[in-house]
Amino acid sequence: MDSVLLDIHTGAREVVLDLTSRCEQFVSGRGDGLLHVFVPHATAGVAILETGAGSDLDLLAVLEDLLPRDFEWQHRHGSPGHGRDHVLPALIPPYATVPVLKGRLTLGTWQSICLVDTNRDNPDRRVRLSFLAG
Repeated sequence: MDSVLLDIHTGAREVVLDLTSRCEQFVSGRGDGLLHVFVPHATAGVAILETGAGSDLDLLAVLEDLLPRDFEWQHRHGSPGHGRDHVLPALIPPYATVPVLKGRLTLGTWQSICLVDTNRDNPDRRVRLSFLAG
């Protein structure tokens, strides 16, 4: 299995960051197999969704409705409402796996691989890309 670790700067705001082009570069020329995308953080996730047409902003809005910062979170270290960031991976898992055929991701037309990060306290993230040859 081949694996690389990407350093990603998300800043101090909530973000849905498209990683598709970096994933495409990683699998290019590798043949058939599986791409596994993993975020080794307790407060971020990986989602496959459409970006650029508002779905990414819709996702952040829905997460705010489902996991409001002003809720009485038991987990209270960090900035106010940081407990929600620790619940996020239960809804948006910290991983995704995508089939690769002939060195190309088999995503649908409007699908993108995205890092979902609502944690304003941690502006730097790591994402591990792993390729398991078929």
